Amino acid sequence: MVFSSIPFIFVFLPVFLVLYYIVPAKFRNFLLFLGSLVFYSFGDPSYLFLIICSITVNFLLGRGMERFEGRSMERTLLLILSLLYNLGLLLFFKYTNFFIENINAALRLLDIRWRFFTLDLTLPLGISFYTFQITSYVIDVYLGKTKADTSFISLGAYLCMFPQLIAGPIVVYSDIRDALKERRISVYGFDSGLKTFIVGLGYKVIIANRIGTLWNEVCTIGYESISTPLAWLGAFAYSMQLYFDFCGYSLMAVGLGEMLGFRMPANFRHPYMARSVTEFWRRWHITLGAWFREYVYIPLGGNRKGNIRTIFNLLAVWFLTGFWHGAAWNFILWGLFIFVLQIIEKNITLRWLTADNIFAKLISHCYMFFYILVSWTIFAISDFQQLGVYLRKMFPFFDAEIILNFTDFTRLATDYAPLILASILFATNYPEKLFNKIRNKGIGILIALIVFWWSVYYLSIGINNPFLYFRY
Repeated sequence: MVFSSIPFIFVFLPVFLVLYYIVPAKFRNFLLFLGSLVFYSFGDPSYLFLIICSITVNFLLGRGMERFEGRSMERTLLLILSLLYNLGLLLFFKYTNFFIENINAALRLLDIRWRFFTLDLTLPLGISFYTFQITSYVIDVYLGKTKADTSFISLGAYLCMFPQLIAGPIVVYSDIRDALKERRISVYGFDSGLKTFIVGLGYKVIIANRIGTLWNEVCTIGYESISTPLAWLGAFAYSMQLYFDFCGYSLMAVGLGEMLGFRMPANFRHPYMARSVTEFWRRWHITLGAWFREYVYIPLGGNRKGNIRTIFNLLAVWFLTGFWHGAAWNFILWGLFIFVLQIIEKNITLRWLTADNIFAKLISHCYMFFYILVSWTIFAISDFQQLGVYLRKMFPFFDAEIILNFTDFTRLATDYAPLILASILFATNYPEKLFNKIRNKGIGILIALIVFWWSVYYLSIGINNPFLYFRY
């Protein structure tokens, strides 16, 4: 079940909210835990036991750490056991076949006939997200940043909370620890959360789903048959689909959390307005970046141990960031591409890109236009041969015929012109600023109602409704 679906909007959510608001406050964590398990079971009931096991194992290990002072050997051993369990499950389900396929490829290169068989595995929904959440919890308990939760139900509500269970934001336990014990439910919180949810729903259904059909058309035509302008337009469409898809889902999660009395962290701050790759990654998937900074980059030494060590630490972070997104080499290439650009920026170009003059602003936004489209192209196409074809279409330096062919581009650009313009506009912060000024006025309420029912209409007529980050 996804947030942008008729059953969730008109069945699950209303029933859950009615029960949530009428039960006594002391039972709300239990209801949230149980309701979240029900929500998850609609999508992937076969792996429900993995979440319950994760809660049980980490609850016991976290409580066990509390029995030992400081960073004793016993406490460290419990942390290692927790990391082996949590990350081991993620590695097994997400990367086992990737490793097997690459070992088999190496054996073929060595002309060795023996092969390993791949396993019949499906990726459990949300495992990348909830694994990082529970890992942050046990590390913080080990470091003494937070106390181990004494309630299995409370920890279960934290890990399984349905607004962020499937695709984040990645919520650190200490950020909502107090709210798990006591939170205030208010009409204002419900109203504010509902409007945030509707904005996210509009991003997802009205923009992301529909402009995603442009990318699908490009893929249907075939990368070998598209022109250079259409290759760029297709990359633009995928970039916008990915942004509004994930940003929309994150906004829906934040809105749902607010309705339940939780304040969840923002996950996006208009990243397509950034003027450098470094700034872009302070604005995109903020909670993932914060997780890698807190639990990988800083423990490795951050930027405190000289330039060479800083470069190595950044390499480790971006390699892992790419690998976290998927078990394919294009994700690793994508991460390394970002790493290289960030190193160049930090040592050479950043001060020029961020200079406060019109020329620098123009150059930096042009630079980011190329970065965003090339980066997400690498991210989107896992087959290296097809990726090579697409990149050659984008940069056909030796093929003037392709450069001058605008026929397919003109047709699709004309068909999708309103969506293209809308996606550009809503990728800026201007609509948000305007809506925040009027969201509590009559016109704001009217706009919210129009967006809601417009989205419901598209869902009811069966508009394609994928969620891209489910596969990551």
